[in-house]
Amino acid sequence: MERPNWAPGDIDLERPSVARVYDYWLGGAHNFAADRAVAQKTLETMPELRGVVLNHRAFLRRAVRYLLAQGVRQFLDLGSGIPTVGNVHEIAQATDPGAKVVYVDIDPVAVAHSRSLLGGNDHVSVLQADVRDWTGVLASDEVDKQLDFDEPVGVLMIALLHFVSDEDDPWGMIGGYRDRLAPGGFLAVSQAGYEADEEPDASKEARRIYDRSVTPMTLRDRAGVTSLFKGFELVEPGVVRVPAWQPESPADVGESGQRFPGYAAVGRKA
Repeated sequence: MERPNWAPGDIDLERPSVARVYDYWLGGAHNFAADRAVAQKTLETMPELRGVVLNHRAFLRRAVRYLLAQGVRQFLDLGSGIPTVGNVHEIAQATDPGAKVVYVDIDPVAVAHSRSLLGGNDHVSVLQADVRDWTGVLASDEVDKQLDFDEPVGVLMIALLHFVSDEDDPWGMIGGYRDRLAPGGFLAVSQAGYEADEEPDASKEARRIYDRSVTPMTLRDRAGVTSLFKGFELVEPGVVRVPAWQPESPADVGESGQRFPGYAAVGRKA
């Protein structure tokens, strides 16, 4: 396969990645044949999956706007992925041009494109790192340059934590970021999951394809997502299906929102 001029030289073109499969589902162009094959196969099994991904993206926009309304002007976007329309800095800087953002992702394509997109924006930095290494992320030059942890920071974990297994201790990871936050800081999470015996066969099959080809996923129910917010006070409406978190209109939720395969919430550190 010919390597695109935007692909870093050390990328394995034959191995799908979380960020690039997600980019394909969002309609992006920065993915390889291997990513498209897996993404399309899962869509054939679960056609509604593209809408699921778009709902997580819409939650990101609503959460950032909510945090801006609370006075937050600093954001740490963990597992930020490949840039698409409606990025955190675009939303935040439309309200305050001085708003600061650090994007963190482990995928070198995501990082390369983020840096290219953000060239010249002094209020945004991009870090290539494993978000599970919270000590390394928080000690990085990129975070040190942009974020003042004496002031409120919004930590964003959008469509991220289903890639962090229980064995990898997401509670400890979140606790590491939480302990660095000043009072008034926030955590926003969206996470794939169902209640017990609720997952349809199509979703199970799509997940088997994804787990085998890309990386295993860990689904969590409402109680499991709630457990991630230790040390935070949940804001209204608490942990709900992704489309139901402060929707822009009731029509955005609909009947399908009650069966949506994932949860979202925002918590504030007291």
